[in-house]
Amino acid sequence: MTGIQKITTENLAKIEILTDEPLAHYTNTCTGGPADYLAFPKDISELKVLCQWAQQKDLPLTILGNASNLIVKDGGIKGLVIILTSMNAVTVNGKQVTAQAGAAMIKTTQVACAAGLSGLEFAAGIPGSVGGAIFMNAGAYGGEIKDAVSEVLVVDYAGNLKKYTNEELDLSYRHSRIQEEQSIVVQATFTLTEKPQCQIRDQMDQLNFLRASKQPLEYPSCGSVFKRPQGYFTGKLIHDAGLQGYQIGGAQISTKHAGFIVNKGGATATDYMNVIHHVQAVIKEQFGVDLETEVRILGQEQA
Repeated sequence: MTGIQKITTENLAKIEILTDEPLAHYTNTCTGGPADYLAFPKDISELKVLCQWAQQKDLPLTILGNASNLIVKDGGIKGLVIILTSMNAVTVNGKQVTAQAGAAMIKTTQVACAAGLSGLEFAAGIPGSVGGAIFMNAGAYGGEIKDAVSEVLVVDYAGNLKKYTNEELDLSYRHSRIQEEQSIVVQATFTLTEKPQCQIRDQMDQLNFLRASKQPLEYPSCGSVFKRPQGYFTGKLIHDAGLQGYQIGGAQISTKHAGFIVNKGGATATDYMNVIHHVQAVIKEQFGVDLETEVRILGQEQA
């Protein structure tokens, strides 16, 4: 049963933790089963305490940002889930913009624009958090995080703080070293270039117009579902296979953009997974191409 408990620590008096909390309340797909425990740390100190508490209790630890490019299975996630959206400060210092991991990428690009700093325009419509964008080396419209980030602060699961430079992050297509480590992005610094604010705003507006005209933003979705296979465009493959509009339960391959699966109403994570598996099977059969998911898939099947 959903509830709230308090944990008492030596470092902090009390941190609120939700128990058996449905993650569908927080994911962009509006699907997903419960987390055994769910917490929203407000700063690095609380994050460290939560990591240590999970270790003491021998609980699996899962870190989420804005839960945008994500599917949580209907059985939910065991252990402690930490959502970082309460850590969302964005500051400017000279030509650098520093954002906490839970800050929205959209907010971060707006702060950069207001400061007359260019280099994040490509991310103006990316719905994820800064931490998630670093984790996935998010990209759009010819740009990617790799092009702008200069330094990242992380906390490992033991609570140790360390810094990575751009080169140390091992950023490549939808990949960073964070994916292989038990560490949590807590802050990122982007080194940008000066440019007239009106030019930055014009480019952001143009990219957001393109996004709105091509992507099904009117429905809940997990964003782009599949990675781009070398030599192909994923959306074209799915379109050419005649799969646009294919639907299982409430999950449908968007009729507006074949690379998206939208929640038309009442979809479950199982619906999403069944659509994904069908697309992969059909594309493999028709074109001999293995589609790999870009969306992060977490949790367990419903019992």
